[in-house]
Amino acid sequence: MKTSLRTYAIGIAISLPALTAPAANAQSAPVVADNAARTTPIPQFEDVTRQAGINFQHSFGEKALSSIQEGTGSGCAWIDYNSDGFMDLYVVNGRHVDGLTDHSAPDGIDATNHLYRNNGDGTFTDVTTQAGVPGNGFGVGVTAGDFDNDGNEDLYITNYNSAVLYHNNGNGTFTDTTSKAGVANPNFGTGAAFLDYDRDGRLDLFVGNYLKYDPANRQFYSAQQYPGPLEYAPETNRRFHNNGDGTFTDVSAASGIRAQPGRAMGVTVGDYDGDGWPDIYVANDTMASFLYHNNRNGTFTDVAAEMGVAYGQNGEASTAMGPVFGDYENKGHQALFVSDAHFHRLLRNSGNPGEPFEDMTNESGVGSVSAQFVGWGDGLFDFDNDGWKDLFIVNGGLVWLIPQQSSLLRNNGDGTFADVSMQAGSFFQTQIVSRGACFADYDNDGYVDAFVVALGGKGILLHNTPPPEKRNHWLTIKLVGTRSNRDGFGASLEAIAGDLHQWVQSTSASGYLSQNDPRPHFGLGQHALVDTLTIHWPSGVVQTLHDIKAEQVLKITESVSTAAAAPTKAKTP
Repeated sequence: MKTSLRTYAIGIAISLPALTAPAANAQSAPVVADNAARTTPIPQFEDVTRQAGINFQHSFGEKALSSIQEGTGSGCAWIDYNSDGFMDLYVVNGRHVDGLTDHSAPDGIDATNHLYRNNGDGTFTDVTTQAGVPGNGFGVGVTAGDFDNDGNEDLYITNYNSAVLYHNNGNGTFTDTTSKAGVANPNFGTGAAFLDYDRDGRLDLFVGNYLKYDPANRQFYSAQQYPGPLEYAPETNRRFHNNGDGTFTDVSAASGIRAQPGRAMGVTVGDYDGDGWPDIYVANDTMASFLYHNNRNGTFTDVAAEMGVAYGQNGEASTAMGPVFGDYENKGHQALFVSDAHFHRLLRNSGNPGEPFEDMTNESGVGSVSAQFVGWGDGLFDFDNDGWKDLFIVNGGLVWLIPQQSSLLRNNGDGTFADVSMQAGSFFQTQIVSRGACFADYDNDGYVDAFVVALGGKGILLHNTPPPEKRNHWLTIKLVGTRSNRDGFGASLEAIAGDLHQWVQSTSASGYLSQNDPRPHFGLGQHALVDTLTIHWPSGVVQTLHDIKAEQVLKITESVSTAAAAPTKAKTP
């Protein structure tokens, strides 16, 4: 089903020195009285990999798993590389690296990264070769963003001891500009994210690094297959500032990032304190995680300990994997979910300045589905479009290739979640060794779909299929920045539809080594109209639209006017 993409550049435009948190009345936002989450039928996630034309086989680089480098796995990203309005899929792969592995390369495995073009009819075509994006080295993570604001989405891939920046030429091909741009990363790269940390209208780059891997280190207990993370020294992360001329400057030391080594796994970006400046959360393995608060002067301060997001539920150094910011309570404040090898963490944000996050893992019902699984890729999105963000977590063995089931937790609309995995399709009864996962509405039907990377196995495309008798309404926004970065990363969107009041922030990377559909998405329940949509752009411009019809992908271009205009009624299909 094709949905038309309509374009608007309308609304109120107000120039502000800094964005602000939602107004105080956000605390009293309406709650769905009849608890729509309990009455909405559960969509089915159907495995459509074969019929969609996707044939991705992940490789960990050799015939048998033998190192933490290989066990880390790889991620994926949804990217509209040809700007046709349909999300394409990029998947990262591992490769055999001489001198790093115990065994020879696996036979018959195409270990390149793959780009699948979305044909707009539910099928994909592998265009890796013609696009020129096979990657190199042992691939790990990926993030996408238009770093030069030319209207074409670019790709950054982290590898073991290297990285690749692919510049999108705008004609279906990419060029490796890693050296020219100055963003090489000769470390064990993992999660990465594009963000405009100084709000100058250009995307900068944050790169998480894992550890100082030494293939000669074979110290481990007999019950383990290979040495764990504590057998290796932590590594420092990197931050690159966009110079606006196609190059970047490594500002890791000047920003304070380099002074703090860690074992980064997933990376996510979000404005947790509502001051209008993007902050960075780094999920670290077997040590304290980092929450880098943006000081608005080019530097960051790690406030994870005082904000209660550094350690596990009992103060332990957790095995954190995939971090996701999101407002699961519809109160206007970015909460934080972190998948983990032991107990996931759901951290509530009160919105009160300086007040630590509150661990709601057990009270919310998330804790009861954590202990039996090792969580990796994850998403916090509204899978049934009832207006409340849900949790999708993929699981898999930590050291051994032990397959596990994935988890789908539905938001009850009252601060709790219900495990509906067994009711959402046969995929959730299938055990695989999952790693990265990325989420997008690839067919523009309004329901968010998923792709899962299986360590050493076949990738899986899941189509979100709602019951035909009761489809909820939805609205998806395609942002186009003018003063702000062209992707609109860092924008905060507020939507009011009847008794539903929601907030979504536009970000790049999220979860474990992966990137989701960058278009902000709102489930609307039975509301066919969005009464008011307000966009707070990173530049300080604010746009307000009224009476927006649901069931569309709405393209909104940032207003260039600095003067306030009268509220505008949005055109509808």
